[in-house]
Amino acid sequence: MKICVAGLGLIGGSLCMALKRAGYFVAGWNRSQKPVEYALKNDIIDEKAVNFIYDAVIVALPPEATEEFIDKQTFKDGGIVADICGVKKFIEDSVYSKPRNFRYVGCHPMAGKEVSGIENACADLFDRANMVITSAPSTDKDALETMRKLTKDIGFEYLAECSAETHDRKIAYTSQLAHIVSNAYVKNEEMKGCLHFTGGSFQDMTRIAGVDENVWSSLYLKNKQNLSENIKKLIDSLDELRSAIDGGDVNLLKEVLREGKVRFENCGNLYAYDDISVRKLK
Repeated sequence: MKICVAGLGLIGGSLCMALKRAGYFVAGWNRSQKPVEYALKNDIIDEKAVNFIYDAVIVALPPEATEEFIDKQTFKDGGIVADICGVKKFIEDSVYSKPRNFRYVGCHPMAGKEVSGIENACADLFDRANMVITSAPSTDKDALETMRKLTKDIGFEYLAECSAETHDRKIAYTSQLAHIVSNAYVKNEEMKGCLHFTGGSFQDMTRIAGVDENVWSSLYLKNKQNLSENIKKLIDSLDELRSAIDGGDVNLLKEVLREGKVRFENCGNLYAYDDISVRKLK
């Protein structure tokens, strides 16, 4: 099976390395040539892609670029085209807006680093990580099974499957809201001179504050309804805490804090949901 990865950044480069580790022939393409040259020199890819007539093409580009790439390029008849965007409904709607000669599968690897670029790519980035695969009634079953196998071969430990709508709703809470909170948290003037007053909680809160605003603003806007609803819920919870603190009533404050603790401890099964299928691969 010959696979092309389009977009040789951190994620795309790591996908190439993981696929080669698993024994696949991997071609690479990028909008600028320097990452391609780096990938060839460092044996990250087997060849530079001059077209996209491969058994599978995995698109590792930002949302708008992914949509344009899938819409304008020519792919192998019956080949698989998968994307790894952080939003899925936007891409799925575009793909199914007209007849296609390829079979589409939406994917989202839940892994990354605080740094970017193919120079920071590594073959084990996805080891023990989660992969989300989305599908619709029109998704080809054989293509879906092929992407499941690739997910396992790349090194992922868990595979979650759901609709594009469910993915976007969940990711607004688990990923996008977390980035929003981190970005807002570091805007406090107390950040100045705080280095020797920090521990693990501070590091956890700030680790993802410095992400690329060009990439993340696009992801936020493509999922704005889900994200906005989660921001409102967070603000409501923070207002409740602030009111309890301002009121100085220790019993009320304990009650509010206890509610969050109990909700976390009794939130049900974190690994399953009515419209989500999860399996362990390793």
